[in-house]
Amino acid sequence: MNSVNMQQPKVVVIGAGSLFFGRQSIWQMVHSPYLNQGTLALVDTDEERLSKMVKLAEMVARENNVSLKVEGSTDRRQVLPGADFVVLSFAEQSVKYRGIDCQVSLKYGIRMCSGDTIGPGGIFRAMRELPVIMECARDIEELCPDAWVINYINPSTVNGIALHRYAPKLKSFALCDSHHMPHKKAYYAVRAGIIGDRSGFNEEIDRKFDFRVAGVNHFTWLLKAEFEGKDVMPTIAEAMRKAAGEENNGGDRGAKALHNDAITYELYDIFGYIPTCTAHTKEYVRYWQGHGKTPDAIPPLSIWETEDRYQRHDEMWRQVDDFLTGNIPIADYMSTFGPDHATDIIENMVGNLGKRFFINTLNRGAVTNMSDDSFLELLCDVSMDGAKPVHVGEMPRGIRGMQELVLDTHELTAEAVVEHSYEKLRRAMLTDPLVNSISDADQIIKELLILEREMIPDAWY
Repeated sequence: MNSVNMQQPKVVVIGAGSLFFGRQSIWQMVHSPYLNQGTLALVDTDEERLSKMVKLAEMVARENNVSLKVEGSTDRRQVLPGADFVVLSFAEQSVKYRGIDCQVSLKYGIRMCSGDTIGPGGIFRAMRELPVIMECARDIEELCPDAWVINYINPSTVNGIALHRYAPKLKSFALCDSHHMPHKKAYYAVRAGIIGDRSGFNEEIDRKFDFRVAGVNHFTWLLKAEFEGKDVMPTIAEAMRKAAGEENNGGDRGAKALHNDAITYELYDIFGYIPTCTAHTKEYVRYWQGHGKTPDAIPPLSIWETEDRYQRHDEMWRQVDDFLTGNIPIADYMSTFGPDHATDIIENMVGNLGKRFFINTLNRGAVTNMSDDSFLELLCDVSMDGAKPVHVGEMPRGIRGMQELVLDTHELTAEAVVEHSYEKLRRAMLTDPLVNSISDADQIIKELLILEREMIPDAWY
C-alpha cells in the first residue's frame, strides 16, 4: 500500500466515545486532504454515545464540504472489512476502575496520581483492557489482516508488547500523545531560550536543534539537547527550576499536574538528564511515595481524582450536545479542536509526507545499550512500511536500570494477562517499582480481583 492507491483510506476507531481522541479524530479526518475523501468508521458499545459521535462527524463533514463517508456500529466486525487503519482507543468505565485501583493501592501505601500504566493501577488496567484488545486483534486478523493497528490505550507498552508478541502477523505500533511532534520539541526550544514562544518554531530551528528522547512510555528522558552544537540541557533545567516556584495547583489536570517542574528539576539534579513526561514519571519512581523518614521539600504524590474526572467527562459530552443542538455553531468546530497524534500519523503515512513522530515500538538498536526487542518510545521515520526508530545512543546508567525494571514489569503483565497466569500476575506485581511488600501485593491482587470482577475474564476466577 502507498499513497497512490490510498486516496480513499478507511480508518476504523474502536472506542469512538473516548472523547479525548474521538473529537480530534473527526477534526483531522475532515481537515486533511489525504483523509477527507475516505471513510471514518466509528465503533462504540454505548449506542447513545456512538450515535452522537456519528451525527457530529456527519455534521462537521457536511459543514466543511468534504466527501468523508461516516459509518457507525456497536459491532466492530461490521465495519472492519476494508479497513486500512484500526485505532484502538476504548476504556470502558475507566474513571470508575482507575479510582478503585488508586484507592485500594493507597490502603497499602502506594500513591498513584494517574494509576493507568505502572503500579497496581497499570497492571489491573491491563487486566481489564488487554483481553478485549486481543479479541479485536483476532477479528482484524480475520477481516482486514493488512490494516495497520494503532494501540492508543494505556498501559501503552503492555498492550503494544502483547500485540507484537501474540498477534505477530498484524502490523502494529502503540502511541501516547504526550510527545506529539513538533509541539514537544517546540516546548523545549522555548525553555532553552531558542525561541520566545511556540509560534516561533520553524523548520530551520527544527534542523538546528538536536533533540533526543527515549525510554519506556511515560518514563522517557531527554538524553541530548544541543542547539547549533551548544548543550542547552542546563538552560532547560534552569527554566524548570524557576518555573517550580510558580507552579499552579494542578488546575484541570489535577494530581498529574502538581509539582511537575520541581520534580523535573530534582530528577535532573540527581541523574543529569530531564524526564520528559513528569506527570507520569513521578509515579514510576519511589521518591514521592511518602515512605521517607525525613520530610521532603516536595510532598508525596496526590491521588488520582475520580469525581473531578467524571465532571470533566460530563463537560465534554455537554459540549458535544451543544454542537449537535446548535447551541454552539457547527461552523466553530474546526476552530475549537485541532490535530491528534494518531490521525496526524495516519495522514503522514497515507500522504507519504516524511514526518517524524514518537512511536512505541521495538528498539532495533536505536538505544545502543538496550536490547533490540525492548519496547520503547522513540522518534521514528513513519511510512506505510512502518516505524523505523532514529538513532539515540546510550541510555545513561541509573536510568537504564530503572527502564529495565519497568520493562520487566510490563512484559510480565502482558504474559500474565494473555496466559491467565496468576503466577506471572503476582510476579509482575512484585517486580513493579512501587510495591514493597509481598503480603501487601497478595492483598491488593485479591481485593482488586473481587472489586473488578465484572470487567475481568472469568478464567481468573
